Amino acid sequence: MRIALLGYGKMGKMIERIAVSRGHQVVLVVDLDNRADCSVEQLRQADVAIEFTTPAVAVDNYKWCMDAGVPVVSGTTGWLDRWEEVVGYCREKGGGFFYASNFSIGVNIFFRLNKYLAKMMDNFRDYKIFIEETHHIHKLDAPSGTAITLAEGIIKNHSAYRSWKLYQGEELGEDVLPVAAKRIGEVPGIHGVTYKSAVDEIEIRHSAFSREGFAQGAVFAAEFLFGKKGVYGMDDLLSDKLKV
Repeated sequence: MRIALLGYGKMGKMIERIAVSRGHQVVLVVDLDNRADCSVEQLRQADVAIEFTTPAVAVDNYKWCMDAGVPVVSGTTGWLDRWEEVVGYCREKGGGFFYASNFSIGVNIFFRLNKYLAKMMDNFRDYKIFIEETHHIHKLDAPSGTAITLAEGIIKNHSAYRSWKLYQGEELGEDVLPVAAKRIGEVPGIHGVTYKSAVDEIEIRHSAFSREGFAQGAVFAAEFLFGKKGVYGMDDLLSDKLKV
């Protein structure tokens, strides 16, 4: 499979290494320094693009790929207010788009566990829920896309909560789920969901040891998306690859 890398920071370089180790070829590398010099013809050499950039340029990158007829996998977060626009554009162009807020297989199993626990705990209203995430100081958005996905999973499965909000120490309404974000050192990513009552608490937690799991999942997603049209996510990959 021929891959175009959009974004060549730490994650892009790690994706390249894993892709090559799995027998793929990187035919185009696009970054801030050369984006204006890269043509649609160059992009069309690729079977699939993998995009890890910034919220400011992500949507333009998706449309560039869709215009070129190249399916695109993206892990960029912070742009989801334009989700319907991107999905509509993908369908209009007959393209392929795979998005995940977190490509770690472990995190996506964590997402499923989070939904199941929220549904079960809906029967026990003495427990209040709190989400906390910690990332490296270079992460631009807060809360993380992973934390937002966790919050949305709870809201859909626990009737006490109607919305979430970035928690900064203020009082929130009873139906607002607090999501705290910390930025410390070079932490790859820690996410915890806590259910706390007056007598005890339950916590589920995922800690990433490195970014390699995210990069590996992105390559798995590219392999999954190859030759497909439509909009996909990690649930589709898990169901296809892990048969769960």
